[in-house]
Formats: sequence, C-alpha cells, structure tokens
Amino acid sequence: MGRRTRRVWWIVGVSLLLVVSCVATTAGFAWLVSGGVNSWFEQPHVAEIRVRGTIVLRGSGGLLTGEAASAERIVEQLDRARENPKAKVILLRVDSPGGGVNAAREIWAAVRRVQDAGKPVVAFFEDTAASGGYYISASADRIVAMPDTITGSIGVIAIVPDLSGLYEKVGIRYQVVKSGEFKDMLSSDRPMTPEERAILERLIQEAYDEFVRVVAEGRGLPEEQVRELADGRIYTGRQAAELGLVDELGGYRDARAVAGQLAGLGSEPPVRVYSAPPSFWETLSGTAASLLFGTEQGPAVVVPTGPIDVRYELGW
Repeated sequence: MGRRTRRVWWIVGVSLLLVVSCVATTAGFAWLVSGGVNSWFEQPHVAEIRVRGTIVLRGSGGLLTGEAASAERIVEQLDRARENPKAKVILLRVDSPGGGVNAAREIWAAVRRVQDAGKPVVAFFEDTAASGGYYISASADRIVAMPDTITGSIGVIAIVPDLSGLYEKVGIRYQVVKSGEFKDMLSSDRPMTPEERAILERLIQEAYDEFVRVVAEGRGLPEEQVRELADGRIYTGRQAAELGLVDELGGYRDARAVAGQLAGLGSEPPVRVYSAPPSFWETLSGTAASLLFGTEQGPAVVVPTGPIDVRYELGW
C-alpha cells in the first residue's frame, strides 16, 4: 500500500470518527436535556391540556374549517401526563362547541385512564364547552366554568341534506345500483323513507343514551334528571352551576387554584402546558435557550409532549 493510499484511508478514518463523535455528542446532549436534566430538576406541576375548536379524530383544521381539536393529539398529551410522575393533576382547558361522537369518546376514555391512575382532573370551561366539549369533561373531578360560558347542548344530531328539488331543477339524476335496500339510505338525491329514518333514529338514540349515562355518572346525578336537562338546549355557566352540570364559577386562575389544591400543590401551583411536539432541531435550540436564559414566565411553563420531553415555549 503506497503512502498516498495510506493517507487517504487515514483521512477517511478520521472523518468517520469525527462524524460518529458528533452524532454521539448530539444524541448524548439530547438524552441529557430530555431524560437527565428534565427528570432531575422537573418539579411537581399541573399538566394543562387544551381542547380548542371542533373535536375531530385527527387533523388541526384549516382556513375554511377553523381551528380543530385533534383527539389523536389530545389523547397523546393525556397519556404523557398520566405517565409522568411529576404531573400531579390535569387541567383540561376546554373551548369547543363539540364535534364527532367517536373523537369525543376517545378523549373521554383517555381522561378516565388518567383518573384510574390516581390523578385528579379539573375541567375549565372558557367561552364554549358544549355538546362534545361537555362530554369529554363530564367525568372530571371538578368543573370550573366562567359565568357566561356557553355549555350544555347535551344531545346528538345527524344532518342529512335532501337536495332532490335542486337536482330536479338542474337536471341531475342518480342511477343507483345497490346490494341491499338501505345501502343508499343517506343519499342526498331523495328524501329518507320512514324505515330509513327509524334506523337513523335508533343510532342517534344509542349515542344519546351513552351521553346521558356519561353525564349522570360523572356528575353524580340521576339519569332521569339528566334527561330533563339533555334536550339539546344550551346553558350559561351560571345556569349550569345551579343545575349541577358544573361545580363552581370562576376564571383561569380559579381553575388553576382548584387543580393545585386537589394535588396538594397550593393555590398557585406551577403549570406546564402539554402541546404539540417540536422538531428535533427546535427541541435542541429551545433547550439551549432555556438552559442559558430560562423560559419561565410566572407560574406557567410550556412543555412539549414529543419524543424529547424538555422545557420549550411554543405558540399555539
């Protein structure tokens, strides 16, 4: 092997060693700030989880649809808070008019898992916590609502458009080939038949009965009383407090104080907001900034729930 060949291999070897060292250093730093520093210095806190917008199974909404609350992401945040020994209580901050039945059920089930793990849950109602927004909160240990919060709307709805008149004017006609009588029962080109309406009403009744059961169990109310309240109407926070649908009236500071007292953290507990995970480089840069300059502003600190759990301020 000539001198030039040995030199080339030596340069390649040194370069590979430098690359491996950089990767190892980066991975070690990420582990240190996520697992090491965070687990050593993280203090017991209130885990704040926000539910804002229409509740959907996944996605974050858009320009035309507005903000959406992704059940997939909220469940992940609830699970992270449940598994984190330093998260002593969950503050579910709700501002939602409702949404899909299955999406709301997923969040409600995640809330119940938190409670089954021995951690209390406090729900705080902002402008709106209606229909599915109330469903996901019904089992909370305490519910705090603002006096003029719009809540209630306990019920289930299905809207099937009948565009047959419009189609007739425009000259559109459907030709349907189906395997069974009811396969096209939600078609918009004709009115529903009485048999189809009866099928849909049974489906809605099943979901409604479950909604009533969840509210009755969560609020400790007789089902008969809940059914009287669950006719779809909305209530203000004041009215809901009188009816037993919420526990007390107050603002965010009051809800935070309730959560802190339930967890034994006092009336001004540290709060950490569990939100969407940042990218790897955002995590590293955010961690470096927080270590150098700090990110706490008063009692509230924002913490991501991504794969690297470090202190990091994110806008939502």
